[in-house]
Amino acid sequence: MATMVSSAGGLLAMLNETHPMLKFHALSNLNAFVDYFWPEISTSVPIIESLYEDEEFDQRQRQLAALLVSKVFYYLGELNDSLSYALGAGPLFDVSEDSDYIHTLLAKAIDEYATFKSKVAESNDEALVDPRLEAIVERMVNKCIVDGRYQQAMGMAIECRRLDKLEEAITRSDNVHGTLSYCINISHSFVNRREYRHEVLRCLVKVYQKLPSPDYLSICQCLMFLDEPEAVASILEKLLRSENKDDALLAFQIAFDLVENEHQAFLLNVRDRLSNPRSQPSESVQPGNNDTGSAQNENPGASEDVEMTDGSHASDGSLNEMDPIEAAYAERLTKIKGILSGETSIQLTLQFLYSHNKSDLLILKTIKQSVEMRNSVCHSATIYANAIMHAGTTVDTFLRENLDWLSRATNWAKFSATAGLGVIHRGHLQQGRSLMAPYLPQSGAGGGGSPYSEGGALYALGLIHANHGEGIKQFLRDSLRSTNVEVIQHGACLGLGLVSLGTADEDIYDDIKNVLYTDSAVAGEAAGISMGLLMVGTASEKASEMLAYAHETQHEKIIRGLALGIALTVYGREEEADTLIEQMTMDQDPILRYGGMYALALAYQGTANNKAIRQLLHFAVSDVSDDVRRAAVLALGFVLYSEPEQTPRIVSLLSESYNPHVRYGAALAVGISCAGTGLSEAISLLEPLTSDVVDFVRQGALIAMAMVMVQISETSDSRVGTFRRQLEKIILDKHEDTMSKMGAILASGILDAGGRNVTIRLLSKTKHDKVTAVVGLAVFSQFWYWHPLIYFVSLPFSPTALIGLNYDLKVPKLEFLSHAKPSMFEYPRPTTVSTAASTVKLPTAVLSTSAKAKARAKKEAEEKGNAEKTAAARTESSSSSTSEKSSGRGKSSAEKDGDSMQVDSPSSEKKAAVAASEPEACFEILTNPARVVPAQEKFIKFLEESRYVPVKSTPPSGFVLLKDLRPTEPEVLSLTDTPSSGSTAGQQAAASPAMAADEEPQPPQPFEFIS
Repeated sequence: MATMVSSAGGLLAMLNETHPMLKFHALSNLNAFVDYFWPEISTSVPIIESLYEDEEFDQRQRQLAALLVSKVFYYLGELNDSLSYALGAGPLFDVSEDSDYIHTLLAKAIDEYATFKSKVAESNDEALVDPRLEAIVERMVNKCIVDGRYQQAMGMAIECRRLDKLEEAITRSDNVHGTLSYCINISHSFVNRREYRHEVLRCLVKVYQKLPSPDYLSICQCLMFLDEPEAVASILEKLLRSENKDDALLAFQIAFDLVENEHQAFLLNVRDRLSNPRSQPSESVQPGNNDTGSAQNENPGASEDVEMTDGSHASDGSLNEMDPIEAAYAERLTKIKGILSGETSIQLTLQFLYSHNKSDLLILKTIKQSVEMRNSVCHSATIYANAIMHAGTTVDTFLRENLDWLSRATNWAKFSATAGLGVIHRGHLQQGRSLMAPYLPQSGAGGGGSPYSEGGALYALGLIHANHGEGIKQFLRDSLRSTNVEVIQHGACLGLGLVSLGTADEDIYDDIKNVLYTDSAVAGEAAGISMGLLMVGTASEKASEMLAYAHETQHEKIIRGLALGIALTVYGREEEADTLIEQMTMDQDPILRYGGMYALALAYQGTANNKAIRQLLHFAVSDVSDDVRRAAVLALGFVLYSEPEQTPRIVSLLSESYNPHVRYGAALAVGISCAGTGLSEAISLLEPLTSDVVDFVRQGALIAMAMVMVQISETSDSRVGTFRRQLEKIILDKHEDTMSKMGAILASGILDAGGRNVTIRLLSKTKHDKVTAVVGLAVFSQFWYWHPLIYFVSLPFSPTALIGLNYDLKVPKLEFLSHAKPSMFEYPRPTTVSTAASTVKLPTAVLSTSAKAKARAKKEAEEKGNAEKTAAARTESSSSSTSEKSSGRGKSSAEKDGDSMQVDSPSSEKKAAVAASEPEACFEILTNPARVVPAQEKFIKFLEESRYVPVKSTPPSGFVLLKDLRPTEPEVLSLTDTPSSGSTAGQQAAASPAMAADEEPQPPQPFEFIS
């Protein structure tokens, strides 16, 4: 029978005994009772500590003393002391024990270890960690691996910078592929330092490559993060040289996924590192030769043009001399080079946007009619809205129909109107130059045309070829060199920056720098931005050169252009950019501090980094310049776009600030980070701002709301319909301020962007940031100072398309299942004339004479009715037999009448009610290529008996390569309209019933008349 112990006094007295066995007995029992008697034991801690330090004492007894002291300190709340004694307890500190003491100290130990390892890594010291602490952390990680809690083990390993343990946890897990993708996600979400994130990804690539069936899609995405084009090229080449057709399909899919990340310089690097086919038939194709082949052909040089046709002719010509395997490789190589140069995806996107265009010209017609001719801001805004609404569709019907109205644009408005063609024809690479030919500078120098339309045309060429500019780069350089007109220089600089985005081409940089040094305010601003676009993310030394010139020049426009340009150079560089950011944010010039906010935003874009958020919030409330405060709040949108749910919460207080600039910044921050998500909290935050007292805050809120609601249907959120009606009301209101009217017009364009087939995406499906998109929005947000930069909003547009492709990169006929109600994701209904010109119905005026006439007629009708009743009663009493027959007949006819009335009159209403009450189908069959909005992707499935299956297992979206399960059967291709360079008005009217308001009906089909 167990004895009840009421005090630890006796056991504590035994600690003073001389015999070691008595001390050991006391320690063992005190350890068992410490949970109850720790206040009493705490008075004797010095004695127990001396036992731990007594070297004559047995090792196990010393460890027991340490464990006891550790527990007492734990109860006293001294966790640091508790942990140091727990380390002295050695194996007696049992990590598998399930108690609060163990859990708390383990958390403390892991935190201490992780903090120590991080400090060592950051300071590059080789300081030694306490081996006892390391042993405890290792025991914990091992225990998690043994218990099958691999995710916890990986989390600890990553936090404690133990990549060896991370590798062990992954390889021992039961689902290695799932574990690896989980690891990639946490490395992006939780690893703050860029260098360490790269180490983790390298470790993951190493694990991937050891697998018997490597997931090449994920490996190549990791390699893109690590910026290792050679490794990607060797994987693609290995797959292309494979005899298995499925491997080639996988290579094409990898290429499309890489293209989606929009990193031009990286993609061209990969393309140029793919080795050319070997023409000698004697050479045997050994897998081992691939690397040597790629090494020999590492730099095929500049002879290869962006137009892939040259390469394909060369390979076709030498097919006779090649063995069949090399011939197959040559054919696949031509295809993959087309994909990597971006041409294939651009061409397919262009076809999709053209054939699925659902833009509503009546909205533009309404805007045009309601805008005053004298108001040039709203006139220009309408041109911007048209360009955004038709971005990438090549449909310029509205412009062709309103040439007189368009010709009212003068000076910079003419520049913008011409540049708008670049947005409409974005991606029309083959005919871009011929489309803009009438407006371009003739024979390289300023011809007879207006310099404004010539500058606008060069800017338009940049927008058409944005991020895919190898074919047009030289022409833009020549145009820039051969002119001294600052307007043309302005357009050429912007165009050059767009086409050579992120390529860091030294020659182009020198051309632009020469323009900057002319110290012309107009050309200099564009030159500053263009330098930034050229050097995006290179963290180039050129930034200090740009900063020095910003301090020298007197022109505010040039300083602002350079400030943004410097911010672009540190894109995505995180802590590497800290010194430059500090230099800019501490500058006396508010414009450079403004640039510092953008540098912070772009360096830490999409990382949700706490340090960056803290700095931005500090500047948002403390800087003396309104511009800097506005930029600081707006910058939060860029830092947080990977976690859009956080943004409304973080800026909610700022959106109620007394300072209108801060409120404007809060609106755009939400618009940028929640773009295309339709997030309910974001809409709730923006709603009050759309009716703010300050006009420019209303403008920002309307634009931001349109960005959040793009591609969201009225069924999924009723506030979308309310917002559309609000925009219409603002545009039609003659007394509305110009600023907010401009915001409403632009918002109308963004809401229906790209023929209602594009959304705004800053992250690709693989969680890689889309460089072009982020940069586009950063420059777009400068429209506060310079309206032509509005066109940069077309860069983040991403088609909401699901395009299935076969081995020949053609679009086969195929059906998908969308397991959601069709109304959830349908197009907005086209507006009708009555809605567009909706007028409030006034009560009808009633004249006194007509009222009297009505009353008289009513009285006469009543008298007549009474007379008929009395007559009927008399006839009934006089002849009963006849009356019986007649009444019977009368009744039946009356019944019939009653019945017919019941059936007839409400029949149409009943049908409508039945139609309304009939349950809507809970699925929809889509045909390839299909419009699939981001929220719909999770509902898309391939039909079970389908002939094609996708190469990758993730939810289908974007470009999906299809494996043909019945290759012997003939394929039926899906016919898509291809835009021509001529007028597309006629074709487009047929393609889209909602195109023109007053559209003629189609003629009847041919028929033969037989009398």
